[in-house]
Formats: sequence, C-alpha cells, structure tokens
Amino acid sequence: MATEAFLTTKDLHKSFNSYKAVNGVSLSIDKGEIFGLLGPNGAGKTTMIRMMSTILPPDRGDFTIGGYSGRSNPGAVRRLIGICPQELALYEDLSPIDNLVFFGRMVGLNGKEARSQAMTNLDLMGLGDRAKGRVEKFSGGMKRRVNLAIALMGHPQIIFLDEPTVGIDPQSRNNIHEVIKELRKSGMTFLYTTHYMEEANQLCDRVAIMDSGQIIAMDTPLNLRKEVGPPDTVTLEDVFLKMTGRSL
Repeated sequence: MATEAFLTTKDLHKSFNSYKAVNGVSLSIDKGEIFGLLGPNGAGKTTMIRMMSTILPPDRGDFTIGGYSGRSNPGAVRRLIGICPQELALYEDLSPIDNLVFFGRMVGLNGKEARSQAMTNLDLMGLGDRAKGRVEKFSGGMKRRVNLAIALMGHPQIIFLDEPTVGIDPQSRNNIHEVIKELRKSGMTFLYTTHYMEEANQLCDRVAIMDSGQIIAMDTPLNLRKEVGPPDTVTLEDVFLKMTGRSL
C-alpha cells in the first residue's frame, strides 16, 4: 500500500553563532506514522522541533507539513501541529480543565468546544477524575500527561513530542505510550524525540539517529539492529555505539 508523506524536511540548517545545531537534515514522515528522532542531549533534536513548530526560522532549507511550506505559510502549518515540549507548558496554579480550556481558546475553540475537548482529552490520559484538582499538587508523571492533553487541543494532525517521558513513573510512561498508539489508529502522526533507545524500539515505526546536528542512520528499529548483529540481542544503543564510537 502506498504511503503518503505528511512531513518533509529538506536540507535544514540552524546555527547559533559558530555552533551548528542542525546541519543539513532531510527526512520524511508518513501520515499515521510514529517517527522517532533519537540521540543524546545536544544532538539537535529540540532545535529541529522548534524549527518545524515555526518558533525558530531555519538558516537554510525548508520543511512542509500537510503540503504547506513552513517558510511561506507558517500559519497553515501551525494549525496542523500540536506541541508537547520538553519543558512543561502549563499553569501549575490552575486545574487541568482550566489549563486545557485556556489553551483550547488559544487555538480558536469556543468555550463550549474547549470544555468538551478538554474533558475528552483528560479522560484519554486517565485524569478525568482529577480534572478540577490543582496541577501543582500532581506528580511529575501526571503533569506530563496534562502536557500531552494540552497538545491534543484543537485536533492537530501531527504531534511533536519532545522527550515526553523524561523522569516519570512507569504508570505515566505506559499511559502516554498507550494513548499514542490509540491516536495513531485514527491517523494521527507523531514525531517523538527521545534518548531512551528502548522506548523508541518499542514504540516507533521508524527512527532517525541524530548526532552533532546530522542524521547518521534512518530505518525501522529492526533493520537498524540487523545492521549491527542478531536483532534479538542487539539494541539501538548498540547501533548508536557502532555508528559513533561512543555510547549515549
């Protein structure tokens, strides 16, 4: 069955003074795919997401999402994306429902739509019964789940997840993984950055391994493991070590 590229980047570059954070990255992500962007801290993953979120302009190159150019039509791109940033983007002195309604209004929903979507998203994240509690009282994992629920407001077609499970409890990690798999069934697309190679191995359809601002390998987790040795015993961590000469 033919697949349809939903996101493409072409020769993206971004430098900060003399430091090249992203150095000529080209990739494509299919509609309904969970695509992992893997690599150590400082590899360029977050800079990639900031460019594709239209927050940071590329120095060179372009990207398209849903057929719209990030350079020439950033407004159309923003309407298609949801962002779950590495740093929590929520108001801790508000309740989850008030956070979601606020961000829903920001993406153009009316009050009734925002409240309806907010409750649906909190139920999806297993937080419906905590909708009116104060976020500041929540565990780190629960705050991450609220963060993802916010990213889903306005029915985006692609979600950027930047290290969404860093430092959280296993229950919240499993909940986030199950929600991603469920949403993918409805055709949602995901770009998932992580430095947890085992997580990417379990969750992602394809992965690109980034190091020093460049993609050094891109394939399914199974094919990448096969390149290094018996796939039942080789990990993506081993793949990274083989390709860079160092471990994560």
